[in-house]
Amino acid sequence: MGRKVHPIGFRLKIIRDWDARWYAEGDKFRQLLQEDFKIRRYVKKLGKRAGVSRVEIERYPNQLVVNIHTARPGILIGRKGEAVKDLRTGLEALTSNKVKVEVTEIDKPDLDSTLVAENIVDQLERRIGHSRAIKRALSQAMRQGALGIKIEVSGRLAGADMARREWASEGRVPRSSLRSNIDYGTAEALTTFGRIGVKVWIYKGEVLGSGKEEKPAPKKDVYVTP
Repeated sequence: MGRKVHPIGFRLKIIRDWDARWYAEGDKFRQLLQEDFKIRRYVKKLGKRAGVSRVEIERYPNQLVVNIHTARPGILIGRKGEAVKDLRTGLEALTSNKVKVEVTEIDKPDLDSTLVAENIVDQLERRIGHSRAIKRALSQAMRQGALGIKIEVSGRLAGADMARREWASEGRVPRSSLRSNIDYGTAEALTTFGRIGVKVWIYKGEVLGSGKEEKPAPKKDVYVTP
């Protein structure tokens, strides 16, 4: 299908839904889209140590629902829910709307492409070799039950004078099949030699039928602000 097809956008409304679910027209659409970017930046900044992977946004006439997928919900929620209340207050000030915050736990962080990419970025910024970081991520993902994983890094690897691209994979990653449940994530490492981009594809199996398997985690893992 070509290398430039986005793995998530390619499968929207087939086996995956949008991360932002709302409708607007004209200037209102532009304003709400920019507001979504601000919300995600704000959540990522406050939840830097919480391992935030995805931020889903739903808009209703009088309410904004923000569902945060994180590997460490305890850090994001805080003691007795104080941290998540501060987060809700900040989002209400940012959007000038009533906000409901939901926190969903990620059971297996090694199978989340965004968290895997950010973990590799963290290692690259600590001057750990890219080959070592990639091999470790591959083995951990396969050990957790992934059917296939591919990792690609590009930039001035190991301080080389010329930028290059390297990749490694394990298992199978059928990127052209629409029913393949492929999680895709990217991240950038800011090193002394420049930026190094990291891309991760994780194949988790096939989704058949209406795609109901893509629904969020069980209710017990969701924390909702009062």
